[in-house]
Amino acid sequence: MKIVVLDGYTLNPGDLSWERLEELGELDVYDRTPKDKILERIGSAEIVFTNKTPLGRDVFEKLPGLKYIGVLATGFNVVDVDAAKEFGITVTNVPDYGTMAVAQFTFALLLELCHHVWEHNLAVRSGEWSRSADFCFYKYPLIGLEGKTLGIIGFGRIGRAVANIARAFGMNVLAYGRNKNTIAESGIRFAEFDELLAESDVITLHCPLTESTRGMINKNTISRMKDGAMLINTARGPIINEADLAEALNNGKLAGAAVDVVSREPIREDNPLLRAKNCIITPHIAWAPKETRERLMKIAVENLRSFLDGNPVNVVNP
Repeated sequence: MKIVVLDGYTLNPGDLSWERLEELGELDVYDRTPKDKILERIGSAEIVFTNKTPLGRDVFEKLPGLKYIGVLATGFNVVDVDAAKEFGITVTNVPDYGTMAVAQFTFALLLELCHHVWEHNLAVRSGEWSRSADFCFYKYPLIGLEGKTLGIIGFGRIGRAVANIARAFGMNVLAYGRNKNTIAESGIRFAEFDELLAESDVITLHCPLTESTRGMINKNTISRMKDGAMLINTARGPIINEADLAEALNNGKLAGAAVDVVSREPIREDNPLLRAKNCIITPHIAWAPKETRERLMKIAVENLRSFLDGNPVNVVNP
């Protein structure tokens, strides 16, 4: 049985092993696959793994031997799952591998906004502290989180993990999500969307990208936020209208923002957030600690093993 990994570099840039996948068949791993090489590289393979390489009807029509697609991520919009089902192709994803990593990174971003740790480090190394007349030297206002209100939009696994960390910091937590019962059980106060916007000192996004959430953060919704609020996005870039966010940062409506995702990735040079005040941008790495990637690979292999045993799990097109 032939197995092809179309874009394995992001998951495994060289610090992990494909050994467990090799045990299940003849394995070809490509770091990246351009669109015009997809058919050639899959060839006669029955099993394909993809992270961001798109697979749709045009591919399935020409590859009748394809039986299984494993998405090396939670989001599976890179695969036309309805077409895959028509062609008898099972598609699986990895639904829960990076919860704590993303929650941890959310607070890494928030704490950097509050304390500007790296900028202060650079100031010290450039001699500014040495030249200071005082023992305590700071270039930016420092912000304490205790007593502040964190608004969480999207209250799944990651949102709940973020809430737990926030409470350890002494923050009040508002949550907006589909499952009010889950929120009530966790001791977090449910808020309607407008209430959360108006009362939160910090808003963090943990909702999926859907037609209802696309562009959810825009000029209108930003206008309903507190003056001086901060915004964190480790979910999906298109949830935010980036031009509207940049304007709000530049005119002082919002005090800061930190995003690990943008509307087009890799980021384009004309992205307005690159020129926005007090905006931290990281390159979609919240999910990527080695421990998290090891877990992702382990689950992906287990998904395939279960499929081969006739008991598929984590199927997204049943």
